[in-house]
Amino acid sequence: QVRLVESGGGLVRAGGSLRLSCAASGSIVNLNYMGWYRQAPGKQRDLVASITSGGSTFYADSVKGRFTISRDNAKNTVYLQMNSLKPEDTAVYYCKADIEGVGARAFYWGQGTQVTVSS
Repeated sequence: QVRLVESGGGLVRAGGSLRLSCAASGSIVNLNYMGWYRQAPGKQRDLVASITSGGSTFYADSVKGRFTISRDNAKNTVYLQMNSLKPEDTAVYYCKADIEGVGARAFYWGQGTQVTVSS
């Protein structure tokens, strides 16, 4: 069974940094697209950053220049380095991945990790 497990969230002051990790485990044949999304209370879940298996990246305008997405294919892990954090970055952050398992391919979500930025 394929699983995504996020870690690294927490409480930080504005201007601070956090690094999120998302590790995929299970019977994985190929790990394709990986992305970080976030959802603030009362709002929809939005894409923050994504990275393809080839390393091409995308960033939402609101995080460009502050966040960096990267991946370690040997560890089946994607990271989100978040610098210069702002109170408006407060949200639950979710990892999503396009994973080919044995005999199946699907998108998977992690359970989410809370990021709170105080002013």
